[in-house]
Order: sequence, then structure tokens, then C-alpha cells
Amino acid sequence: MRDLQPLFEPRSVAIVGASNDPAKWGQWLARGALRGAHRRDVFLVNKRGGEILGQPAYAALADLPTPPELVVLAVPAAAFEETVDAALAVGARAIVAISAGLGESGDEGRAREAAVVERVRAAGAVLLGPNCNGLCDAAAEVELGLDGLAVGPIGFISQSGNLCYEVAQLAADAGLGLSRVASIGNQADLDAAALVESFAADPHTRVIAAYVEDFRDGRAFARAARASATPVVLLAAGSSEAGQRAALSHTGALVSGSAAIDAACRAAGIVRVTTPRELVDAAQLLLASHQPKGRRVAVVGDGGGTGVIAADVASGVGLELPQLSDALRATLAADLPATSSTVNPVDLAGAGEQDFGSYARVVGTLLRSGEVDTVLLVGYLGGYTHQSDDLAKRELEVAKSLAAAARESGRPLACQLMYADAPPAQLLRAEGVPVYREIERALGALDRVTTVGSRRGIPAYATEPSGLVAGDGYLEARRLIEAAGVPLAECRAARTTDEVVAAAGEIGYPVVLKALGLLHKSDAGGVALGLVDEHALVAAHERMEAAIAPKGYAVEQMVAAEGAVELIVGCRRDPRFGPLVLVGLGGVYAEVLRDVAVALAPAEPAELEELILSLRGAALLTGARGRASIELAAVAQAAAALSRLAAAHPEIAEIEVNPLLATPDGAIGLDARVVTV
Repeated sequence: MRDLQPLFEPRSVAIVGASNDPAKWGQWLARGALRGAHRRDVFLVNKRGGEILGQPAYAALADLPTPPELVVLAVPAAAFEETVDAALAVGARAIVAISAGLGESGDEGRAREAAVVERVRAAGAVLLGPNCNGLCDAAAEVELGLDGLAVGPIGFISQSGNLCYEVAQLAADAGLGLSRVASIGNQADLDAAALVESFAADPHTRVIAAYVEDFRDGRAFARAARASATPVVLLAAGSSEAGQRAALSHTGALVSGSAAIDAACRAAGIVRVTTPRELVDAAQLLLASHQPKGRRVAVVGDGGGTGVIAADVASGVGLELPQLSDALRATLAADLPATSSTVNPVDLAGAGEQDFGSYARVVGTLLRSGEVDTVLLVGYLGGYTHQSDDLAKRELEVAKSLAAAARESGRPLACQLMYADAPPAQLLRAEGVPVYREIERALGALDRVTTVGSRRGIPAYATEPSGLVAGDGYLEARRLIEAAGVPLAECRAARTTDEVVAAAGEIGYPVVLKALGLLHKSDAGGVALGLVDEHALVAAHERMEAAIAPKGYAVEQMVAAEGAVELIVGCRRDPRFGPLVLVGLGGVYAEVLRDVAVALAPAEPAELEELILSLRGAALLTGARGRASIELAAVAQAAAALSRLAAAHPEIAEIEVNPLLATPDGAIGLDARVVTV
């Protein structure tokens, strides 16, 4: 890990481009730096010299009385290289470049950045940016371009400066704040992965949040997150085509597909979110005294409506609301009036108004029961505070007892309260109990946090050419895939009518005839299935000759099995995350159904079995409506074999078997494709 202490805890700092103009970056940076002047030397540099903000200004870095450990650049792009070189010449160990108009402007700007980074790294220094908004560290009292942010336990790494303020404000609304912030801009040197490593070592950061448009090295980011004992929440940009265009124009960098990011998050144990509010909602839950160990939720409400809605929302996102055992229901009923309901959701039905202690007793009983992983309290708590001072005091006692019940049980309590800003809600947050204003936010956070499984290893893959020589043709693809260990239907190559008939005789009817040289053979009429005799085969051959005139044919065994399901297994190489393996419902409707799941390649069969079972159509594979279950292990083995092949050979851009016919006895490929670079 590179040493980032000079960046976040510098012994001295110089602001190049410091200014008296309150509308310029030079003044914002200087003003923030001077707030920490009691902790470190602060030097202001402006080529005109003079005085800035009541402090003497130096004309050049070379004029400073002592070498600055950190240099911040608020200079035009034209002066970028010259100023970086000047900073390195005086011994700077870290540089923050606010300067814009470099890598995001095109190839020439990226080349300029790359040349500067070589010199920075050769000098043993680090560079944040360019095209960034600076950084802050609350504990070290460093404010450089980002100031006025509420202080708290969330560290935020962002490729957008504006989002630093957005997240800070949302966090403040939830009674939270930021420990450390880095605006990474173009990531010419320090990228998001390096910042995750640094934030993970910061004792003041309890949750790492990141907004990233370009990962540079996606697996390095995943490895850093996986190695972090501090949980990581990721807001990744560009899941839509329009979002990708916007991100590209923002940083001039490549945006990875959403499926690749999902695969990396699953492998690394990263919580993925889609909005800044979801990011803060997830952070609240991750900062709770205890984390959910599963997806079983008990809902407790002090009125029927909120409990019913919460149950519907929970079911809609795939959380479980288990039926409570008779013994547990009896225990709950003994402490509640007859009008209450002890099914899940539990309805206090006015018990809270009659006996405020019932809140904590019911919640505590559920948390200790072992029948649920999380309790969600929904409803009116906090509203009584407005009725009288006595009720206000009693509600605060309820909040204390609820927090104590959660703490003692070792299981998390989350709350959705209509009065989410009232004193009881504030007390609960201070005690490590997350509080949300809306039901969907509370349950959405629970869904996102509990979806994250156990962290897996981040697999390595080959990046140097392997020497693989493979054409893009169908027969070449078959040979490569079969050699990797994926069984395919028996096949013979043929050209003339006599050769086609002879091939079918060797294989045995029924057969399939495929025209070679077509990417989507079925769509072009280049596939004839179930040819039961020579007459049918010859007719199909003549039809294709007249309509398509392909360069050749493949005659294949016609494979069919009762209860079989057509799947797709394949791999593609993402420029940031490397090879990915996908499994899903396949056949000619693969692109219509779009029911696929993706993992980093190479992947082990056990992981791929889990992936298969995560498909929306998984019930088709596990015996729905009396169907026989397919042999999942065989499908997983085939996908794993393809993933190893793709990971070992960078020359392979795409490889797939579609369909892979999955049966109760195994799996066999019926078509194959390889695209090389």
C-alpha cells in the first residue's frame, strides 16, 4: 500500500494559485488550509507575491522557507506539468491537482497526465486528481477544497465533487457525517482502489462509501474492498446508456457494465446502491451495533396499516417474514392486550399507549427468540412527544430501552418512524439504531445489506497473450470448447450432399443440419432440426444451398430429453474487470428473457451453482410443478470450464455455449461460439 499520510495528515501544505478573489479556487483552498494552521505550516503561493488573506504570499515554491509535504495546485491546465515538476523539485510527497482540462479532454490530455504520473511515482510521491475538488480529513483538520461538511464515521471517495456535498447533507439528516473525503477526479495516479486501502486503515472511518464512474482496475478495487475490515458501500455510475454517455463526458474514461460491477461486488462483499440516499441508508444500517446475519425480518407496529404495508414491501424485495412459532406467539400474547396480533407483522394495537414498556418487551422478545434476524419497528413512536412533557420523557425512556434490547440481544433493530426527527429518533440513532422516515427506505437498506454474501477470493486472470491460435469459425469454436472439458453434441463437417448424407449415417438419425459462417444461424434460416431420415436431410441441404449458399455445414446429433431446459453459459472480457462468466436461461430467446447472472472468471463450480439458483427462472431447474430437477452440478462444471478457458487466454473476447441443454442426467452443448481479438 502506498503511503498516503502526506495527503491526509501533512506536516505542511502549500497552496499554489492562492488568491484574494473569493470567487476563485485559490481562495477557497487557502481559506480551508489556514483553518489548520495551528496544526501545520501553511504556505500560500502566487506568482505576484504580496499578501493573501492577511498572510504573506510567496512568488514560487522554490522561495518557501521549508519544503512543503503537500502541494495543492489551483493552476490552469497549461501550467499543470510545470507546477508538478516544481513541487517535486522542492521535495513534495503528495500533490492535489484541482486543475481541469487534462485527461477528460481527450487523448492528448491523458498523455500529458501519464507523463506527469511517471515523474511523480519516480519521485516516490502521490498525486490526487487532476480535475478533482480536493480532500478533507476531520481528525487531522485538513480542509482543502471541501469544507463545511458534517463530521462523522463515513469516509467518502468520489469521482464527483458535488456528490461530496450531497452525501454530506443526507448523512447530516440522518445524524451522521463524514470522517474523510477524497475527490479523485481523473484518477491519473491514485485511483479508487488505493483510496479504499487508505480509508480502511483510518481509525475514524467506520464505513467506506464510494461513487465511481471509472474503476481503472476493477479487480484491484474489489481486492481492496474484500481486504477491508471496514464495510464498503458503492454507488457506481453508468448503468444506463445515457448514464454511460454522461460519465464518459465527465471523466473521459471507460465505464464498465452494470453486470461486471455486480459480479465484483458479490465477490468482494460490497454493498451496491443506486442513489446517494440509498448510500446513506445503507451506511446507517452498517453502523448499527449489530449486523443482520440473514434475511428473516419481524415487523412490529403500533397500528395495523404500517405493519401491513411493511410486510408487502418486505416481500416485494425478497426479505422473509417468517411465521412465528406457537411458543413465541404465546409469550408475546401474554404481554399484550387481547386486541393485539402476534402474527408477523406484530400489531401492538394500542398497547404502546397503555403501556410504553411494551415496545421494548415485544422487540426484545423477538430479537432474543432466534426466529428472526432483524426486527423492524414501524409507526408512531416519537409522535407522543408533542402531547405533553411527561409523554416526551416516557418516549425517551422507550427509546433507551429499545436500544438496550438490541444491544443485549446481539441482533439489529431498525426503525421506521413517522417522527424521524423527534428526540426519541435522535436518541436511537445516537445509540446505534438506524431510523428511517419511509418504510421502503428501511426495508431497502435491509435488502441491500443482507444481499451481500460471504466474501470470496478475487480470482486472478491472464493479461499477457497466451499464444492461442483460434479462428472465429463454428468448428474451431467447438474444438476449443470441447478441449476445455465441455461436452458437445456429436458433430461432423460436410459440404456436398453426399458428404452431408455420409455424416448423418455415421452419427445416426435424427440429426441437425447447420450452415457454417453465420453468427445467428437460426435467424437466417441456417439451422434445420429433427431431420429424421435422408430425404428430410437432403431437402434441408438443398433449401440452404439455394437460400444461403454457406461455405460448409455441420451435421450434428439431435439431442432431446424430457424435462430438459435450454441454458446459456458463456464468458466475455470487460476492459476494467477482466473476464466474466455468465449463466442464464438460453436458447433462441436468451436475449429476450435476459435472465442471466454474472461472476468474475475463473469461477468455481460451487459459486456457479449458487449463481444458477439466483436466476428468476431457477424454479424451472429445481422441479417446479412436478418437473424433474436438472443436474445443476453438470451445468456448473461446464460454466466453470469455460471460465477457466476465458481467464487463461486474453485473446478470447467472447465465448459461449447456447443452448446448453440441461437434463436430469447432465448437460450437453448444442451450439458454440468464440470471438477472438
